[in-house]
Amino acid sequence: MRPLAYIALGSNLGDRDQLLARARSALAALPRSRVVAESSVEETAPVGEVPQGLYLNQMVALETELSPRELLAELQRIEQEAGRVRTLHWGPRTLDLDIVRFGDQHVHEPDLVIPHPQLSHRDWWQRELAELGATE
Repeated sequence: MRPLAYIALGSNLGDRDQLLARARSALAALPRSRVVAESSVEETAPVGEVPQGLYLNQMVALETELSPRELLAELQRIEQEAGRVRTLHWGPRTLDLDIVRFGDQHVHEPDLVIPHPQLSHRDWWQRELAELGATE
């Protein structure tokens, strides 16, 4: 059985609904992977101190044979294709894709930490994971 990766999708610039839809399609097209569940989409306030608009957020459960590092590279490619520009930490973005959990794996690298270090601080992620039936 392939591990389940839980991917958080977020957008607060441009056509947020369309950007999330395109991200879901891109995730479904990843090699050796398939989307097995999607949470509801919800609107949330931004995190941090940079003034910006509200986010649309959603969680996707992705069954995958990709490694966490390979998955991260694919997520960054999808973000870039959606016009993501990394300028401000926690600033506005067309698309943000985060690996929240990846099976029972723990990764601690400079640019990749799994489970996501902000998981316990984002109540919407908790709701979305619960909706998908994710258990600890």
